[in-house]
Amino acid sequence: MTAKRKSGTRVATPWGAATVVEELALRQRAGDRRFASLVQLLEAPSGERLVRFAYSTGGSARRGPVTLRARDLEKLREQAAVRPELAAALGLGGDV
Repeated sequence: MTAKRKSGTRVATPWGAATVVEELALRQRAGDRRFASLVQLLEAPSGERLVRFAYSTGGSARRGPVTLRARDLEKLREQAAVRPELAAALGLGGDV
């Protein structure tokens, strides 16, 4: 996994600051370009949960469209299996 953030990292969202609860990073490649698509479970100070999709080129989440291939979706399901809260937020099972 790349661009891994520790739980508890504060991030900015259009709704204000939030904390990363869980994150998975899907390493991808397009030609010579290497990057990661990020799926993050965030929590606002109010307790509201948000799911953010972003991409990373060097560890920082960046805005823009995130495109996943079918094989990337399989990686997402595999990685979500060990992140139960994120999996639940995505409707992929999980405990929460």
